[in-house]
Amino acid sequence: MNSIDSLRARLPASLQAEQQGPVAVLRLNRPQKRNALDDETIFGVDAFFSAIPAGTDAVLLVGEGEHFSSGLDLSELDERDIRQGIEHSRLWHRTFEKIQFGRVPVVAVLHGAVLGGGLELAAAAHVRVAERSAYYALPEGSRGIYVGGGGSVRLPRLIGVARMMDMMLTGRTYSAEEGQTIGLTTYLVEPGKGFAKGLELARRIAENAPLTNFAVTQALPRIAEMDPGSGYAMEALISSIAQADPQAKARLKDFLEKRGPKVTRG
Repeated sequence: MNSIDSLRARLPASLQAEQQGPVAVLRLNRPQKRNALDDETIFGVDAFFSAIPAGTDAVLLVGEGEHFSSGLDLSELDERDIRQGIEHSRLWHRTFEKIQFGRVPVVAVLHGAVLGGGLELAAAAHVRVAERSAYYALPEGSRGIYVGGGGSVRLPRLIGVARMMDMMLTGRTYSAEEGQTIGLTTYLVEPGKGFAKGLELARRIAENAPLTNFAVTQALPRIAEMDPGSGYAMEALISSIAQADPQAKARLKDFLEKRGPKVTRG
């Protein structure tokens, strides 16, 4: 498997990667462009999630500078015809699917602008932490375009079709507090505290049994889309596989013998 050093050498300047114990940190690094997502950056994100470094049990996705991401770099749209547009959208789909259904869970830390394709990128993560500076919008409608990075699929599952429709038709912007309320994020922290909170959560996730994390990120979203009968059958299968894992048996034994962690109020 790849080391963080070998992977870092293959990433474009618009991305930075570092290892913090079991957590790999991937940082969008175009602050002068508000971390707009150009093709080079998307190819780099694809490369990172295609070869997550050895020893990594969770990934933390963050943005450098004052913003997480202002979305698609519109300067690349000028000469694209319909066929090229479809290919470009499919590139984003393939890349973001490697985040959502990759080897390890992903925590995204959001601050400043989280717009368009930046919101689509964030929606592919499994846990989202927002600083109070974050704001969300889908400005594609006012620019004569449409989301192309999986937003039509992922965002309605988070906030509903009606809210997404409103955002695209009217250009509505949601604040960090509103985004927390409607389900765009699950944690809200003060400005400058996002990275620490995200790293704390990623490290906590990394302590879980790998098979459990895999079941949560791979099976749970698919079960949620099944009819109830199929969902129950899949849940029984995944549950039996997880509990038969040797690591699960060891953890259960530790708990029963009062050596394992207990649930406490957060």
